[in-house]
Amino acid sequence: MTTGAELPAPVPEVQPETAAFWEATSRGVLLVQRCTACGTSVWYPRFLCSNCHSSELKQVEASGRATVYSFTLTTRGILEYKDCGPYVLALVELEEGPKMLTNIVECDPETLSIGQSVQVVFHDTGAGSALPRFRPAA
Repeated sequence: MTTGAELPAPVPEVQPETAAFWEATSRGVLLVQRCTACGTSVWYPRFLCSNCHSSELKQVEASGRATVYSFTLTTRGILEYKDCGPYVLALVELEEGPKMLTNIVECDPETLSIGQSVQVVFHDTGAGSALPRFRPAA
């Protein structure tokens, strides 16, 4: 069973709207965007607010705390994940509001539960960025 350290960390394709996000991950910082027009917190990085379609988005450092919204134990990975064995794919709700698709690592999947508190960890891609993943909070 994969605990996360064995998971691949593929290099993301960086686009203009995601560049600040990926640069921050290299420093161990998780960013979300906050719309200054309506106050909505947004993740994944984009040019327009998903709530009001304003382009007035600013980068805000997230707490890194979240709760498990949903998860599954994936037993048949594809692409870079095809040979890593079972791993947890999860949707977590960030403390700031948006939901994020990620992996839960450093735990036995049998101990996971919906609503469980998790904390961000970063797995280096080796190319100036890191993948944000989550582990159970202490």
